[in-house]
Amino acid sequence: MLDFEAIKKAASGYEAAMTKFLRDLIRFPGESCGEKQVAARIVEEMKKTGFDEAGIDKMGNVIGYMGKGKTLIAFDGHIDTVGVGNRANWKFDPYEGYECEMEIGGRGASDQLGGVVSAVYGAKIMKDLGLLNDKYRVMVTGTVQEEDCDGLCWEYIIKEGKIKPEFVVITEPTDGNIYRGQRGRMEIRVEVKGISCHGSAPERGDNAIFKMGEILAEVKALNNKLKTDKFLGKGTLTVSQIYFSSPSRCAVADMCAISIDRRLTWGETYKSALAEISALPTVKKYKAKVSMYKYDSPSYTGVVYPIDCYFPAWIIPEDAKPTRAMVKAYEGMYGKPKVDKWTFSTNGVSIMGRNNIPCIGFGPGKEKEAHAPNEKTWKADLVRCAAVYAAVPCVYTSGELDKAPAKPAAPKKDKPAAKKDKATKPAAKKAGAKAAVKKPAAKKAKPAKPAAKKPAKKSANKK
Repeated sequence: MLDFEAIKKAASGYEAAMTKFLRDLIRFPGESCGEKQVAARIVEEMKKTGFDEAGIDKMGNVIGYMGKGKTLIAFDGHIDTVGVGNRANWKFDPYEGYECEMEIGGRGASDQLGGVVSAVYGAKIMKDLGLLNDKYRVMVTGTVQEEDCDGLCWEYIIKEGKIKPEFVVITEPTDGNIYRGQRGRMEIRVEVKGISCHGSAPERGDNAIFKMGEILAEVKALNNKLKTDKFLGKGTLTVSQIYFSSPSRCAVADMCAISIDRRLTWGETYKSALAEISALPTVKKYKAKVSMYKYDSPSYTGVVYPIDCYFPAWIIPEDAKPTRAMVKAYEGMYGKPKVDKWTFSTNGVSIMGRNNIPCIGFGPGKEKEAHAPNEKTWKADLVRCAAVYAAVPCVYTSGELDKAPAKPAAPKKDKPAAKKDKATKPAAKKAGAKAAVKKPAAKKAKPAKPAAKKPAKKSANKK
């Protein structure tokens, strides 16, 4: 019988150590592609806390192991953060942060360095209390480039590292709840051409901006017609960027393009989303080009691992074994949890969305703190999550949950149309058993290289 009280007590005893660790991580600016110092500090803490293995892969992801058992159970947290935005909106230094009796403030406190901290100490508690056994082995990851391209890191870990856990606990902030899914997303570019001429005689040219104005009206109206799912909610779209080209401010624009942030609910795919935009009357009228962005920025180690900016929705059933294990571990110490979903996107888009490895979410902090000024988390959350993480593997492998979960209906699979409808596999330029899960409608594949390239600067909004 698992001693939940002993686990709670051990987690509480590490509150000060977890607070110090998190504040150390916050002090290092670590935007996507610049996580080197953060990664090194996490490896240092893993070694200090007795991990059996701790290191950094070629892409720059931190990977640590505790235990030698058969079933691999992973705890994932991304270690990059967004920038600070307008410093005038911060009441304190976002990297020095602050600490009071209940809170820890600073960029990345909730999104999501705190999850990595709790995972490291959850594994330490397993070792301290003798919970490790021959049934499971724990993997804790500190993954890179999630803010730029969610899931890219796990595409590399799975495809290049040949690592496939039985399931993954995603440690993104969950407001104290347990999350079992999220909407997907994709990044679309729509571009229309025109003909420039002198601005004093605009009738001689063909204004691309005016054309885009008509397209924008139809794109806006399309948002109200998108599909809704009972659990994940409605698919949405918004225009997030606009570009143009013109010889001067005294000339007619000869090109205009927009970026669309498309959120995909259950049953929507990148193919269906692209088709919806392509079918708009003004898109057809002006022969606008509709494409998907591709991400190919190098990691801090220099690895380039190109991938299309398509991030599938995913859901794990409420009666799936990883869900039940997380709920039971939580109930053993903190009462009945709320089981819900994320609003934003996570690495689950790759782990489960593309690779069908079950994911379940539970992490310290709150969603609303993500990417906001004056970001903070709570010490009690760090403790609670470390305790639950320490209990989950034992609960999962105890044999008490071996009732087979219900099998969901499998939606049709969807592959990119390019290259004979076969997806492109990302290739580095530098050198578990499956649970019954609800599989997204799209095949987790990456389409052939689109014409548009990733914008140079990332958005400041959580995916």
